[in-house]
Amino acid sequence: MRYLLLALLVCGGCSDDNDSAGCNKGEFDGDLWISTQEAVSAIAGYTSVSGDLSINCPLCSDLSDLACLTSVGRDLVVGGNNALPNLDGLDGITSVGGCLQIGSSLLEGNGLITNLDGLSGITSVGGGLSIQYNDVLTNLNGLSGITSTGDYLSIIGNNSLTDMNGLSAITSVSGGLRIMGNSAIDNLDGLSGITSVGWYLEILNNDALTNLDGLSGITSVDGSLEVEGNAALTSLDGLGGITSVFEDLIIIDNDLITNLDGLSAITSMNEDLEIIDNAALTNLDGLSGITSLYEDMEIKENAALPDCEACELLDQLTSEPGDINVHDNLDDTCTPVPDGCP
Repeated sequence: MRYLLLALLVCGGCSDDNDSAGCNKGEFDGDLWISTQEAVSAIAGYTSVSGDLSINCPLCSDLSDLACLTSVGRDLVVGGNNALPNLDGLDGITSVGGCLQIGSSLLEGNGLITNLDGLSGITSVGGGLSIQYNDVLTNLNGLSGITSTGDYLSIIGNNSLTDMNGLSAITSVSGGLRIMGNSAIDNLDGLSGITSVGWYLEILNNDALTNLDGLSGITSVDGSLEVEGNAALTSLDGLGGITSVFEDLIIIDNDLITNLDGLSAITSMNEDLEIIDNAALTNLDGLSGITSLYEDMEIKENAALPDCEACELLDQLTSEPGDINVHDNLDDTCTPVPDGCP
């Protein structure tokens, strides 16, 4: 009898036309964790999940039995699916009340998924949006219906991803924006619609990234601004619209940047300033608009930057900073040397 019930559930989820007769179970009340192909089949016919829907199924190859789903009340998490070629069974979902997470550091990515077209129906994400560690993912076009996130936007460790164009409809990120460790992305043009970031803005360790022009619409950062470890990045010009940074301003280990002119519109920041190990940086003229700094200042290990550039920056401040750490930059070549220069 138990076998017969499972057989009926499987057949009920295989309707090609997704008509009302096949989608007759209504809402699943609670959280669902799918770890086997049989579990996918067993929940066929439900139209919504009130809680979380997690798909962590190393041997699953087909999600078509989930075709009746139209909404997830809280988080939708898809990660650690090594045999899954696509997300086509999720096509009917239009809203996710919590976070939408495709891959994660905990569950790992999805080893065979090259696109997110199965998510193309989603227009509303109430929480964060995270795409992480999907090694063969080449584009984000399946996310083109999403216009905002209720929390963070994180694109991390997707080594075959070449652009952000699928995110072009997003205009606001309520939480932080983190682009990290995507080795094939050379531009962020797909983020050009974003005008506000509610917390941090972090561009970290993207080896092929050459410019930040796609961030030119952002005018303020309510947390920290960090640009670190982008070996091919030649300038910060795409950050020219930002006028204030509420927390830290951090520029570290960007080997080809020669100046900080892209930061010239910033007039205020509240916490630490860190300019460290930028091998080609020759001046700090791009920070000439900053008059207030209330926490620590570290300017060090910039091989082409004279120490006295840091002293000139100190001279323009009208506030008293915290600890000042200036060392291992280029021996002073400024003439005349500003007062207080080491």
